Amino acid sequence: MLDPKLLRTDPQAAAANLARRGFVLDVNAYAGFESQRKDIQTRMEQLRNERNTRSKDIGKAKSRGEDTAALMAQVAELGTRLKSAEQEFARVEAELDAIQLGLPNLLHDSVPDGRDETANRVVRSWGEAPQFDFKPKDHTDLGAERGLIDFESAAKISGARFVVLKGPLAKLHRALIQFMLDVHTREHGYQEVYVPYLVNAETLRGTGQLPKFAEDLFAVQGESGFFLIPTAEVPVTNLARNEILEADSLPRRYVAHTPCFRAEAGAAGKDTRGMIRQHQFEKVELVQMVKPDDSFQALEQLTGHAEHILQKLGLPYRVVALCAGDTGFASAKTYDLEVWLPGQQRYREISSCSNCTDFQARRLLARWRNPDSGKPELLHTLNGSGVAVGRALIAVMENCQDKQGRIHVPQALHAYMGASTVI
Repeated sequence: MLDPKLLRTDPQAAAANLARRGFVLDVNAYAGFESQRKDIQTRMEQLRNERNTRSKDIGKAKSRGEDTAALMAQVAELGTRLKSAEQEFARVEAELDAIQLGLPNLLHDSVPDGRDETANRVVRSWGEAPQFDFKPKDHTDLGAERGLIDFESAAKISGARFVVLKGPLAKLHRALIQFMLDVHTREHGYQEVYVPYLVNAETLRGTGQLPKFAEDLFAVQGESGFFLIPTAEVPVTNLARNEILEADSLPRRYVAHTPCFRAEAGAAGKDTRGMIRQHQFEKVELVQMVKPDDSFQALEQLTGHAEHILQKLGLPYRVVALCAGDTGFASAKTYDLEVWLPGQQRYREISSCSNCTDFQARRLLARWRNPDSGKPELLHTLNGSGVAVGRALIAVMENCQDKQGRIHVPQALHAYMGASTVI
């Protein structure tokens, strides 16, 4: 959520920033509701003061033995008018809240201009794409040949966009998870957390998934009010909701492995083959909570932590700065890591690392106490995949294959695979 003070005092500046995304802020509509809110608030204060004055007059009249019927009628009438004003105020507040909840974050000045992914900018790359003396297969064919990837059984159990992994491939998937958790906790100083996979609507509003992305969520049937998490970012970032963190406890760095559940409502017809885009997938997620002055340095650091995983696995990748039109709703700046997939002969996203500045913290009321002022201030929150497990599995399969269709497990994973160093 954007700072309401900015929207009130300089809505044109906010509108100009949002326009970089292709988002149109109706400044006049917002100003109109804000003017109504102020007018009604003033009227409510006047009615309350007048009612309080008349109520005191009733007490004085009674003490003098005078008839108070007229005064009591005036107090009742003022109460009716006040209730009507309060209802009108609530309606206008709801309109303003709806507008504010629909506004994306303001972009950082360093975000490249552009309307879509074609304007994203490659910042750096690492590793060389492997050269094969044969035509490399994609992960679907590699896994299906040995019966290790089973889409038919998954479709029977659940439907499209699900998968069953078997034998050594399921073990490799598990090894990747443990490897990532160990690297991030031992080498990068993150605290591992285990969090709920079911969350309430308030939790999703806090990180920006609701109301904007309701159609991409899986809601639990019945009256529970639960949703399956689309990413561990949601429950982990909410650890700071309604909290005031002390300065010496910052930065907070958390890592969590969770399944993620996404309806992919906006991805109909995209990536229908293989495991690239699934309704259920695993991620190891990184979340940081930092002082505002430190957040863009923290973004570079967090991105480097995700890169370190790919480097240890020997997977070629590139870092891409997302342009204004491709930057996510809650983010002020995002880097995507794109890993090379020989089976597709292209780079594909495997991690997205974002600085959300105070956008989520304002919704969450997540704060830290500034020792210079002694007052609570909003935190800055960051998140990034460290990395997406299913796509890491795909990348290992395709980059580490040989002519016989075998998969050579990267050295970094040998300790997690036992004797199964070749699949």
